[in-house]
Order: sequence, then C-alpha cells, then structure tokens
Amino acid sequence: MKTHSAHAMGKFLLILIMLSAGAVRAQTLNEVKTGFVGYYELVSFISFPADGEPVNNNYSGRIIYDAHDNMSAIGMPLDAPEAARQQGESGSQGFAYWGKVSWDTERGIVTHHVEGSPTRNTWAGEDNVRYYELDGDILRLSLRDATGRTTGTLTWRKITSD
Repeated sequence: MKTHSAHAMGKFLLILIMLSAGAVRAQTLNEVKTGFVGYYELVSFISFPADGEPVNNNYSGRIIYDAHDNMSAIGMPLDAPEAARQQGESGSQGFAYWGKVSWDTERGIVTHHVEGSPTRNTWAGEDNVRYYELDGDILRLSLRDATGRTTGTLTWRKITSD
C-alpha cells in the first residue's frame, strides 16, 4: 500500500514539475524579451579566425530592441571616416539593418529577421542568427559557423539615463 502511494506521489510530482517547467519557459521568454528592450552601444567586436589569434575589429555602433519584437543595428570601423578621407571616397564599410526578432531561449538564440539593409542588400529576407548572453546591462551576441565554432562576438552595453 505504501509503495503504491509513494509511486502515485512520484508521478504527481513529476507531472507538477513538467507543468512548472512549461510555465518557467514562457516566463523566461518574457524575461529575456524585457531584458533585451533598450538602446545599446557597441563595446567590442572580436573575430575568432579558425587559424589565428582573436582580432579586435575596432568598431563603434548601436543596436536597439523595442517591446514589439523589432530591432535595428548599425556599426562601422572606427577608422572608416579617416580611411575614406585618405582614399577620397565615401566608403560603405560596416553594417546597418533592421527587422523583426524572435528568440529560442532553450538554445540561447536571438534571430534578427532582416527586412532591410542599405549596406548589405543581400541580407534582406535573410535571418541573422545570434547566440546571446544577457548579463545585467551587457549583451553579448555571437556568430557561429556551420560547425558551431564561434567566429565573432559583439559585446553591447545598455545605454541608461543616469
């Protein structure tokens, strides 16, 4: 009798845990979305070549996430203005794009569904998949190749009105 009761209690607890896990996932998605909302400045953009040392790309930029699952990002090398002046041309180095956003919280992925880009016309209609780490006011977005190797990480700091 005790064994049957303990078995039934075990099943009940397992069902309760499974139901709770579903609720936690939904809450986690909302927490992640809320954590993303804001304006960020680019702190660093580091590339990780397969056969070399990490490379600091010396970029400046901004990324914005709103409460309606939209984003926009813009960035350029810090030396782009001087390089363009020296070459006597208006270069278009860097990136700029906007679109909708979706999240896969279980895998730590945010997907930028690119609607338009004046600097990368081929990105329109594509998905930019980023692996995220959200730690207070710091947001890290990493790019991975087909093998899963991290090829670059952009570190952003949320801009606050202190």
